[in-house]
Amino acid sequence: MRKAGNEEIHRAITAGIVFSGDKLRPKRDEPKVKTKAKKKSYITGAHGSGAAKKKAAIRQQRANRHKGK
Repeated sequence: MRKAGNEEIHRAITAGIVFSGDKLRPKRDEPKVKTKAKKKSYITGAHGSGAAKKKAAIRQQRANRHKGK
């Protein structure tokens, strides 16, 4: 393990240590994943899936519950 010198320690104490993740990690040029789950028909349950209809009903109940406050 490398030992830091007194000057380096003093500089770290007075100036601080900056951890910048942007320079350490290379940028990825991968495209974002587009999912059907964020489209309106899937959120409202209009596409026919039973699970989506159930989730839409739960969202509607929650929205109605918070309306009166």
